Amino acid sequence: MKVTSVQHHIVHPDSGKNLCFVRIDTDEGLHGWGECYTQGDRDLQITAHIDALSRYLVGRDPGRIRQLTQGAYDDFAARRGGMDYYCAISGIEQALWDIVGKAAGMPVHRLLGGACRDAIRVYANGWSGGARSPSELGEKAKAMVERGFTAMKFDPVPGPWRTFVDKTVERRAIDNVFAVRDAVGDEVDILVEMHRRLAPMHAVRIARAIEDAAPFWFEEPVLAENVPALARAKRDIRIPVVTGEALYTKFDFREVFESAAADIINPDVCNVGGILELKEIAAMAEAYFVAVSPHNYNSTTVGLAATLQASAVMPNFLITEYFVNFEALGGAIAHEPWEVRDGMIELTDTPGLGIDLDEEALARYPYEAFPRRRLGD
Repeated sequence: MKVTSVQHHIVHPDSGKNLCFVRIDTDEGLHGWGECYTQGDRDLQITAHIDALSRYLVGRDPGRIRQLTQGAYDDFAARRGGMDYYCAISGIEQALWDIVGKAAGMPVHRLLGGACRDAIRVYANGWSGGARSPSELGEKAKAMVERGFTAMKFDPVPGPWRTFVDKTVERRAIDNVFAVRDAVGDEVDILVEMHRRLAPMHAVRIARAIEDAAPFWFEEPVLAENVPALARAKRDIRIPVVTGEALYTKFDFREVFESAAADIINPDVCNVGGILELKEIAAMAEAYFVAVSPHNYNSTTVGLAATLQASAVMPNFLITEYFVNFEALGGAIAHEPWEVRDGMIELTDTPGLGIDLDEEALARYPYEAFPRRRLGD
């Protein structure tokens, strides 16, 4: 079996960001889907990498996944990665696994060693936009509980992302956390996200102030690249600390483990290098007693499917992410999309990644640039 074509589709969901899907076809009629992580204004750069990489994929055996991805890193990228490259190779790698699973007649998780669980716990994200006060945030949180979610994540810090903030910003962040806790009760897990935005002194102060709200975790208190600063902050924070969505490949995570800089990591299958890379990072984490909760700021279709397949085989898996604001689009473009019931998604025995996309439906949501954002104001 040989690769005959590599195509990409950028889809505009009307909110959040554009989504990027990869389709790989073969000479035996099998095709596979993958998804690349994107950011606002950083999507066309990713497709440029896919186009360049496709020259080296056509005519190759899709089952030689490790050889293809390692060769792409060593020879195509000259061992100079970067987010846009890792997003492109992640989507391609997932599509190759999808083909291999379909050829074998098995779900990918069976090819990776078999599932450790029958269902994957998810938390809701993408639900808090537009809340103008702590009380409005609380009402939006209640709506997620009514939908059956048992965990939800949100960023409580108002305003633009800035390293240094005043006490008003700190106080609003604290009030937002307690508003959500009061709204959802004690049994629902609330996951607090800092987005790497704050200096350690602010992150630590907020973390200490919200301890009585019993957050499930405190995500990315400081820049992940500054591992010593992250480790120092973690020593002063008494809530489990998460990092990893902005780290790529096992090499970026090595120092986090060796420095005991996080209790939980959240690598993203759509930017970390793909399914096998995510699995290997999880295996490294296990040796350091670090749990894995994959980040998944991607669609509720292919990116979620790849996350589920990898999560199924991790002994140290904790929970993963589900973006409710992409759910309607997922239902429109996918054949038999995943369903969340009581905060869980059940695994299936469908070969490959377990999901397929409708190309005609994808064409109904063509690329659009989002409005220009305020930079530095």
